[in-house]
Amino acid sequence: MAKKQVLEGLKIADFTWVIVGPAITAELAAFGAEVVHVECHRYPETNRVVGPFKDNKVTIDSSGYFTMLQHSKYGISLDLGKPKGQEIGRKLVKWADIVCENMIPGTMARWGLDYNGCKKLKEDIIYLSICQFGQEGPLARFAGYGQIGAAYGGFSYILGHPDQAPPQVHNNYPDFISPPYMISALLAALLHRRKTGKGVHIDAAQVEVGTTFLEPAIMDYMVNGRIASRLGNRHPNVAPHGVYPCRGHDRWLAIAVSNEEEWQAFVRAIGEPDWCQQPKFCSVISRKANEDELDILVARWTSNYTPEQAMQLLQDAGVPAGIVATGEDLANDPQLQYRKHYIFLEHKVIGKHAYLAPVYRLSKTPHHMWKAAPCLGEDNLYVYKEVLGFSEDQISDLMAESVITTEADLKAFRPYR
Repeated sequence: MAKKQVLEGLKIADFTWVIVGPAITAELAAFGAEVVHVECHRYPETNRVVGPFKDNKVTIDSSGYFTMLQHSKYGISLDLGKPKGQEIGRKLVKWADIVCENMIPGTMARWGLDYNGCKKLKEDIIYLSICQFGQEGPLARFAGYGQIGAAYGGFSYILGHPDQAPPQVHNNYPDFISPPYMISALLAALLHRRKTGKGVHIDAAQVEVGTTFLEPAIMDYMVNGRIASRLGNRHPNVAPHGVYPCRGHDRWLAIAVSNEEEWQAFVRAIGEPDWCQQPKFCSVISRKANEDELDILVARWTSNYTPEQAMQLLQDAGVPAGIVATGEDLANDPQLQYRKHYIFLEHKVIGKHAYLAPVYRLSKTPHHMWKAAPCLGEDNLYVYKEVLGFSEDQISDLMAESVITTEADLKAFRPYR
């Protein structure tokens, strides 16, 4: 008999898109929540137009980026711009325990689906709003993806090399660090509702979430007036600290020697060469003063080994070191395979492919990723009929009126690469 999941019976109306919102609801779905993800053919979810695409064939349902964050959910197509679409949205809210949205502030209110509107429909609704800057304030309506949040939140300024301009953070960093905060907040809201019978509005700002990872730099400025700067792969108080070339094509090893004990262990691991005994390398202060030369000497040693060999030698000696993993490395990593980190599901267009399991395991209520990401509107019949109670004639009428959108409503599909 299958074990009951910790969030079994929890219902979520998911009006989110792109990364941060779908990542939150996917995590909840993996632990048993029933999630209905709302989209519109007229305005496809942004990640549907972002590659990589299956076999490099660009279609609305072949994006690997989209599927990564949409497993274990039901997907419906609905035009919330139409009054009847808003009525269906309200019906979905009445069904739900939690509403999640990450629209530009004001968008959900325009449809009558903001927190105040939803609270009138269901007094104890738990409502999560997450955007770049929060629901109120001078920048509240400033739209942007995670790259903008990373720049505004201070990450871009401290990344990169000191002789170069700040880089753009490619991976929408705040989108990926926000979900654990939001999941914790939602679980706290559920406990609050269980104790009090009251719902809550969670107003989250991704920029603020991101700045929690820069607290030392912020504190250093507040106390000492120092502004954190770009150091490349280096550390202000540690040497050697960097990424070093190894044997093979474009293969690298990260090394971080944090104290004198680790330095002595490093010296022994690399065979105690004479240069390690020179005064200019005998303390962290002198190593920092001669870091350019130190990095060259460390690189000469690492280049004799594959990253796996060098990592093992250093780790066996107690020195923090790790390979710079490629996608191929991660796919074949024995530890990830042992933990069953990759869950393979059958997608209707892409076929069988890997999804990422939650990074933690619950012994008594394990995760269960049971369904590949939906094609656009894939679960219309099930959700409208079985969940919301529409008859098939009513569904047909709504489709004819383009309230339930179909491929006929799809605008010219332009992928973003």
